[in-house]
Parts: sequence; structure tokens; C-alpha cells
Amino acid sequence: MLDIVGKRGWYFLFSALLILPGLVSLIIPPGGWVSGGSGLNPGIDFTSGSALQVTFESKVTERQVQERMDQLGYPEALIQKIGARAVFIRIRELPPEAGGEDLSERETIQQDLDRFVASIESVQFDSVSPIIAAETVRNAILAVLAASVFILLYIWYAFRRVPKSYRYGVSAILALVHDVVLVIGIFSILGRVINMEVNSMFIVGVLIVAGYSVNDTIVVFDRIRENVIRYPDRGLAALVNQSIMDTVARSLNTSFTTLFVLLALLLMGGPSIRELLLVVAVGVVAGTYSSIFIASQYLVIWERGEIGGFLRRRGRTASAAATTIGATFMSLIGR
Repeated sequence: MLDIVGKRGWYFLFSALLILPGLVSLIIPPGGWVSGGSGLNPGIDFTSGSALQVTFESKVTERQVQERMDQLGYPEALIQKIGARAVFIRIRELPPEAGGEDLSERETIQQDLDRFVASIESVQFDSVSPIIAAETVRNAILAVLAASVFILLYIWYAFRRVPKSYRYGVSAILALVHDVVLVIGIFSILGRVINMEVNSMFIVGVLIVAGYSVNDTIVVFDRIRENVIRYPDRGLAALVNQSIMDTVARSLNTSFTTLFVLLALLLMGGPSIRELLLVVAVGVVAGTYSSIFIASQYLVIWERGEIGGFLRRRGRTASAAATTIGATFMSLIGR
């Protein structure tokens, strides 16, 4: 049997190497990288913009509309089909209506779509307010926090027969934070390197990742609970290692099956859901990794008090270094 638990230090180091670049990207000052700015690269859902719902007289595809928007100078446009003949188009904020004989940009878009895509039956125009986006982000954060509290309480209750059951809930939440921060950090880097924008679909994807992470973690925790009750005389580290080996095949099979579906959707789906699929794909990989190599390791290091021991060692080292520096400084003064 592989000793997965015995190498837990390497897993945390690997996670740190993955997460730290993303954290740096999130806090780096504006202009620090190629595309500038800090944090994530907001799309038009999180900035002011315009929205057009165009209904055609015949069937159209997202690709047809996207090609025309690219030609008109709107490569950032988000196209979403509504039925067979209608599309919802989100673009940057259009300037005010032109006066005189000059056509407004809105009219230019309508005429181009009517000429090169299909005859237009009707058009509805509206503006996208960043205030709504801010409320969406705030509500999503509150939803994750509320869900985390309920997850903690539920796991604490469900694992009540296991000693110190609250540790399972806290470890699941820590694994969830690990996955969400990793996904956000990766998209922050992608926003700087390839100018990838995040929109409302990104929020949906992060919430899906949070749910998947907890679900995969509980699969491993449930087997740990069974083994702890069945073998009360064995050490927790050995039981955790055995439980991981019992569930690793199931976790990997579930993840690969999910990734195959996501890959098919990425290849055949439209651009309106591409960002969502990419977020979920990254989250599936992160969730599978954390459920096996991170979440269950928290139980072991908590049981052995390794975090406290590490902090105490660091404290003693810092104290010794301060004493040495102080003694050296006093000797220099004495001279």
C-alpha cells in the first residue's frame, strides 16, 4: 500500500507553489504585468456595457453573429442564443446616438446583422449596470459563506460518532477554500497573460467548484469515518491512508468522466458557456487533488499537533536568532 499520508508535506508544498503565483497576481499593483491592472480582468458584466436582444426572421447560430461582431470591432462581445431565432448580445458601452446623417453604432450593428446574418424582426436595447454586477458578486460571496457554515454544521452532526467530529467539517471548508482560491488565482493569471475576462458565468462556475469540492471530500471522509469506527485501536494516519486508497479509484473515475463531458462541451458548445466550462474543468481537477492529498491530511496534522509544533519551532528559532543578534550588537557597542 502506498504511503500517501507520509508524504503530506510535499502535497502542501505543491499546493503553495500553485496558489502563490495566483495570489501575487491578485494583489500586484496596476501596470505590473502586460495587461496591467490588479486582480481579475472584469468583463462587461462587471463594467458598464450595452445589451441587445435581436430576433431574426430565420434561424441563426452564435458563430454567425460572433463573426460579424468581430468584424465590427467587438471581439469581446458575449453571444447567447435564445431559442432558434433570437440572440442576446452583450458588448461594451455604446456612445450616445449620433445626430444628423451619421449612423449610431447601435444602428450600424443592426444593419450589419440584418445584411450579413439574417433579416431582423425586432431589437431590444438596454444598458448593463456595474452596480448589478457588484450585487451579484456580493450575493455570491454571502452564499458561499452561508453554505460553508451549513456544511460545517452538517458534517459535524453527521460525523458525531467519530471523536472530534468538528475537525472533519473544518478540514472540508479548508479544502473548499484551497480549490476556490486556486481557481480564482489561475484566472487572474490568465487575465493578465491572455487577457481572459471574467463575467457572470465565472461566478456560477466558482459556486459549482465549491459544491464539487465538498462532495468529493465527503466521499473520502465517509470512508475514514467507517474505518475509524471499525478499527478504533489503529492510528488515525494509517486509517486515513487506507481510506484514501479505498476511494482513490472512485474519485479518479468520477473526475475523468466529468472532464470528458466538459471537454466535449468545450469543443461543441458555444462561446457563451466556454468560460463556465473552463472554470468547472479547472475546479474538478483541483477538487479531486484536494480531496485526496489535502483535506484528509488536515485531519492527520491536526491530530498530531504538527501545526502547533511547527509554530513553536519557528518561535524558538526566531527567539534564538534575536538573542544572537542582540548579543552581537551589545558586543559591538562594548568595543
